Amino acid sequence: MLRAGLALGLLLVGLSLATSAQRVPPPQSGDRAGQATYDGRFVFSRIRYGGWYASWNHDYPRADRHLQHILDDLTLLPVNTTTSSVLTLDDPALFLHPMIYLSEPGFWPMTAAEGARLREYLLKGGFIVFDDFEQEQWDNMAANMRRVLPGLRWIELDLTHPVFHAFFEMTRLDFPHPMYPSMIGRYYALFEENDREGRMLALANHDNDLAELWEWSDTGQFPVNDTNEAYKLGVNYVMYAMTH
Repeated sequence: MLRAGLALGLLLVGLSLATSAQRVPPPQSGDRAGQATYDGRFVFSRIRYGGWYASWNHDYPRADRHLQHILDDLTLLPVNTTTSSVLTLDDPALFLHPMIYLSEPGFWPMTAAEGARLREYLLKGGFIVFDDFEQEQWDNMAANMRRVLPGLRWIELDLTHPVFHAFFEMTRLDFPHPMYPSMIGRYYALFEENDREGRMLALANHDNDLAELWEWSDTGQFPVNDTNEAYKLGVNYVMYAMTH
């Protein structure tokens, strides 16, 4: 696995992503559109809620496809680079995906049936990442997760946690939000039995938006250093999910 030459490597890979990401249009209709056929390769799996054009689709599909290309180029993980998956929490295919991603959980409605399915998924070994939400938007996500996993509490993570060293060695976490530079992201997790040394079930990037940086990494809209750090976090999350 590659660790040397990170900044240049990520920059060059990021700049090469525009054409390939644009070849695959987003799904237009149908519950199964946007779902990759399972073939054993890793595929980025995003959770859909509230219809096709609700808050879940922020940065979709470019962010998802770009991260898949980074994983394919920099790791030994077999990755599906032709499409990503869009799933609802009640989709039986959920259990084929070791990591799922939910965008803008501040606007996430969750039925009792979806909560029960998410609980089953997480307790069977699944891992969920929440991204792209700020300030009081935390409250809706946290309320939903109390229904899913009552009794567990969010624990703030620092650089000592293994998730930040699963592939890339992170040296800092105080990255600014791409849209609100005065806002510095913080990272929280739920663990089995509230044990920080145990298995992580959920990870929340609060006051941050990693997918925004993934989506526009081929345009120069954001500083390369910030985009690199966002990719490092994304790769680490995937590699952690695949090894824990």
